[in-house]
Amino acid sequence: MIEVNLLPGGKKGSSGGFSFNLDALKNLRPGRGGGGGGGSSTDPYQIFFAAAAAIAIGYIGFTFMSLRSESAELDVQLQTAIDDSTRNAAIIQRTNALRARADSIQERVAIIQEIDAHRYTWPHVLDEIGAAVPDYTWLREVLYSSDNPLTIRVAGRAASYFAITSFMRRLEASRFLRSVRLETSQQIASEESPEDLVYMFELVMTYESPPMDELETVPLFNDGTVQAQSAGPGN
Repeated sequence: MIEVNLLPGGKKGSSGGFSFNLDALKNLRPGRGGGGGGGSSTDPYQIFFAAAAAIAIGYIGFTFMSLRSESAELDVQLQTAIDDSTRNAAIIQRTNALRARADSIQERVAIIQEIDAHRYTWPHVLDEIGAAVPDYTWLREVLYSSDNPLTIRVAGRAASYFAITSFMRRLEASRFLRSVRLETSQQIASEESPEDLVYMFELVMTYESPPMDELETVPLFNDGTVQAQSAGPGN
């Protein structure tokens, strides 16, 4: 027979029975001993901190491995960049050498072009002056006077003022000569015949290069010359 005593402080029944007390149930708490079992339950805070520590350790390990992998990849990229830089440095050095050589060639070409631009100046001047000399006029000298613009001085003698005037008009008609003026003139006895009188004169003029469309150019070898060479004795 089981006897249940619901009153506080109640006494147990007979020695052979079993009693159940509700006050004993109130004393059962997590982590504390209860009843006659003598065991203990797990603390939830300990479980939380243990889980947090495990997550933190896992995150730190994952981050470390990721950084290590990224560092290895960056080392490979750095070595590749160093190799490319070394190879590109050699290419840049060769490019700079070629560029310096090209600049030197351009400077030489510019000097040659500058010289070539004035190569035909004096031939033009002499041709124009020689073609403009009229009858009864003799030239003594053709002199360089100054630059910018090129100024030429011509000295000679003529039989009359009419010859000097004709000479000046012909020089003015030239496409290469401008601003022709009479610098000096003097009547003297002729060296060959003292009885004859001649006029010593000096003219000053400037050189002017005409536009290219006014110049007539011819090929260095015309068709007739080429055909004549082709039909030479060797054919």
